[in-house]
Amino acid sequence: MENPSGTVHHAVNGYSTVAEAYVRGRPEYPHALTDWLRDDIGLGRGARVVDLGAGTGKMTPRLLATGADVVAIEPVTQLLDRLSTTFPRVEALTGAAQAIPLADGEVDAVVCAQSFHWFAGPAALSEIHRVLKPGGRLAMIWNLSDTRLPWVARLSALINRYEGDAPRVHTGAWRNVFPCPGFGPLVERRYEHLHVGKPEDVIFHRVHSISFVAALPQERRAALDRELRHLVDNEPTLSGRDEIAVPYITAAIHTRKLPA
Repeated sequence: MENPSGTVHHAVNGYSTVAEAYVRGRPEYPHALTDWLRDDIGLGRGARVVDLGAGTGKMTPRLLATGADVVAIEPVTQLLDRLSTTFPRVEALTGAAQAIPLADGEVDAVVCAQSFHWFAGPAALSEIHRVLKPGGRLAMIWNLSDTRLPWVARLSALINRYEGDAPRVHTGAWRNVFPCPGFGPLVERRYEHLHVGKPEDVIFHRVHSISFVAALPQERRAALDRELRHLVDNEPTLSGRDEIAVPYITAAIHTRKLPA
């Protein structure tokens, strides 16, 4: 979360080393989000949207599919460079939630995909409020592991042992900044989808793409990999399979900038 200085947690530095793992291991967002972005967030041709904490651009295809003009803002150079290579026509800017490099009232929406929990706090919300047009939307989206499946619950518990004090969406701490002056109530929808691929990608690279895992000393990362291998080898629905499906629930939440 946001530190008193207005900077993000030090664990975010782990992202600087994992751009490839992020691309290979992170799930896409469900196609149903495109309709949500159009109908609930108001995106379409002529609209301008900020992809805040854009990473390598996992959300970018869904935003582009609405026809809106997309501005990607990301503080980690290695991730932003990968986004720029993949989506050369997207305006890509180095910046942070507490210092958005745009003018007042310039955008119709700010979308935070897998990122809001990193910077949830008064400074970031003040900046988001500043750049939004009146009535503009702040959208917060997360792909959440569907822990109703026992092996997914075991995988999540294993990862959580390494998180330390890094911001995590599963704690719900990001909700503490709401209700927030200048914004309306939160409105939430959920979508189910699957991340299908090789175990090396959808489990190992997915875990390696987590900031606090990437920041671990080599010995601890190796120990975690051994635990992951043990889980895969001893789970009948995973062991020996060339392709597996990891279930996710996508939380799509938005709030509106209120009139002054």
